[in-house]
Amino acid sequence: MTAAQLPPVAPEVTATLVEELSPRLRKRLDAAVTKLGARPTHRDGDTVTIAVDEETDLRMHAPGGVIATADDLTCGCLLAPACVHRAAAACAAPAADPAPDPAGQEALTEAASAPHAGGTASESTGPAPESTTPAPYGTPAPYGTASAPDTTVFTPPDNTSAPDVASPAQRVAADAVWSAAAAVLEAGVEGAGAVAQAALLRAAHTARLQHLPRAAGAALSVVTLLRAARAGDPSYRTPDLVTALAELLGTAHRVGTASGAELAAVRGRARRPYSPDGSLRLYGLFTEPVVTDSGHGGARTWVAGPDGRLCTVGDVAPGGVGRALGVADRAVRLGESALTHRELGRTGLAVSGATVSPDGRLGAGKGVKAVTARGAAWTEPPLAALWETPPLQQAVRALRATSRYADPDAGGSDLLFLDVELRGAVRDPGGTCLLASCDGGIAVRLAVADDDPALAHRDNLMLLATAPGTRLRIIGRLLPALHPRLALLACSHPTGEGTIDLGFDRLRRADLPVPDAPVHPAPPEPGDSGANSPLHLLERRVEQTVPAGRAALGMLGDVSAEARRLRRAGLPTAAGLLAALCVSAARRERDAFGRLLPADTDGFATHWLAAARYTSAVSESLCAAAWEPRPEPAVTG
Repeated sequence: MTAAQLPPVAPEVTATLVEELSPRLRKRLDAAVTKLGARPTHRDGDTVTIAVDEETDLRMHAPGGVIATADDLTCGCLLAPACVHRAAAACAAPAADPAPDPAGQEALTEAASAPHAGGTASESTGPAPESTTPAPYGTPAPYGTASAPDTTVFTPPDNTSAPDVASPAQRVAADAVWSAAAAVLEAGVEGAGAVAQAALLRAAHTARLQHLPRAAGAALSVVTLLRAARAGDPSYRTPDLVTALAELLGTAHRVGTASGAELAAVRGRARRPYSPDGSLRLYGLFTEPVVTDSGHGGARTWVAGPDGRLCTVGDVAPGGVGRALGVADRAVRLGESALTHRELGRTGLAVSGATVSPDGRLGAGKGVKAVTARGAAWTEPPLAALWETPPLQQAVRALRATSRYADPDAGGSDLLFLDVELRGAVRDPGGTCLLASCDGGIAVRLAVADDDPALAHRDNLMLLATAPGTRLRIIGRLLPALHPRLALLACSHPTGEGTIDLGFDRLRRADLPVPDAPVHPAPPEPGDSGANSPLHLLERRVEQTVPAGRAALGMLGDVSAEARRLRRAGLPTAAGLLAALCVSAARRERDAFGRLLPADTDGFATHWLAAARYTSAVSESLCAAAWEPRPEPAVTG
């Protein structure tokens, strides 16, 4: 049995079932979750049956696809309903997105009639028709998808003057979120079992009721990642959980200190609304495949307006790479247009009644009309202007969009548009890359966007590496690093007209220019101060905390040598944060009788959060600095 075979369970249901267990059964809960995961399951309509043993079945009834109440889980054992099996099943199942409260429903109904009201659609299922009446629960985006964790959580929009500070109830809810997150950090992945996860789910539910959807969504994200880590999910990465925990702790902390516009951003918006945008004239740029670790697949087509604003039309759903390859040649779901995704990436579209989300996704409501229009070449207005912005400005803009702790509603794109000259293949710790030079003498590493052999990315990049000296106009996605690095997505045709979608189209050797000289591997670029920065000394301590908890960091001992190295590199703040973090991890006070007092989890979480946010900010700063133009070499007489 896998979590994907079970219906999602509302967070408050899981929390309630765990809270009602006796202390003895709570100690057995993690083992029960593991044991239940090995048992066979059977689905019949809305009901999933788990064979607890040869004589006992547990039934999960999910009307509408979600377990909404504790009564929807029934067990046939003698201890039911006070048995451990119901709680174990809830903990083994994915967490459902919370339901909107009645006040939120009323506000959404009012918003539907307001001039600025827009609908919603998630790219995980393609551009669906907009609706302002949500279902009671939503199925959560699986781990690894690009969808935000809170896209189906709702809060009432406030059409009156918002208070300048958080309410007392919101502060209490934020404190509960902080405490639950700090407890996870204290225990680490190894110790954050079902009981700790249930505390986070309870905090998420409380935050949602107090109209703090950003904190609620972040808490669900942490639970999802914890479960992936403990289950040995191959798609799990520790840095993802570091970011999620820092986002959760940071959001909870800021609720009590923020005011005005900052507080509105900290509270967040439960669902990113689609706003009416009138009539749009759009020009196709390219289409990329989307394949996630969770088994979803599809295509995303990028278009631009006359002012250079970027929008997307996506269609992503369960199906993996096979679906991605098929969707590219299906018609986009936007008005009456019969264009396929790949065709739209090379032509134009005239849209009336358009709706657009803050992150640029085009809605496909009933009022949207779209017809085919003339496109533009990358070298023609208005698309040519995208390549006229200096690389440094583009990188800074993309960093704002990709920042680990960016405002979810800030929008923006992580794409860069560059004119480059290919220099050949170069080996990199992450694999072979294509080295290229762009304006300002900047050496850029172009990496494979997706290594799946069914896609054309790797074959195309390796073929381009055999044509040094070729000049191309490219589109890539910024990969934050200490050196300029992009995932290569599309390029102009090396010898002809038109463009190449590097994930779908396959280049042939005949498409390349004939080399004037033998091909040699590109020499490695000399490192700079950013690439040699010892910031990793602090980053690794931040990451080490997450798998094993505070105690593991407390056993490190003296870190003064690492702190000195950071100071010598001009990073005194990093040195101070490292020392404070390790001292806090090792500190344990004793009472008058010499007994150990409880650890200061809040103090340690504060030090860890400061270190995590600092390393993120410095890494982004070093990444931006790597894109600065190189000085022209001096000419000697």
